[in-house]
Amino acid sequence: MEPTLRPENYDAYIQKNMPKSNLIWDLARAFLVGGLICTLGQGLNALGMEVFKLSEDQAGMLSIVVLIFLGALLTGLGVYDVIGKFAGAGSIVPITGFANSIVAPAMEFKREGYVLGVGAKMFAIAGPVLVYGTILSVAAGIAALLF
Repeated sequence: MEPTLRPENYDAYIQKNMPKSNLIWDLARAFLVGGLICTLGQGLNALGMEVFKLSEDQAGMLSIVVLIFLGALLTGLGVYDVIGKFAGAGSIVPITGFANSIVAPAMEFKREGYVLGVGAKMFAIAGPVLVYGTILSVAAGIAALLF
């Protein structure tokens, strides 16, 4: 904050210095990249069923494992950050974004050791997603059973 900036002028300061966003272009990039990631997953699924003669469930697991591996690998190589800056939410929503949310904190805190760094911080971002996802899925299962 500038030393002469008063609280009443803060909103004007923020509006003046905030980068302008082109909503249509941002949505198009998110849609394009997210769609490409999902198309890759569908292609892996079809490849597993047609080439490797896997069942639909097995091919689905193959595509999930490969996408998670690719997301983790691209995060480790620093490429997923570039994709994320370009695509925004289009790179976060698919399962590759979940892999990124686990690997990125693990890499960042590796210098603090494997237990207190990697182990403690690895699920800092993804942990709440897992906890609340599990709670809501149990609640949905109970609701489906009762109704």
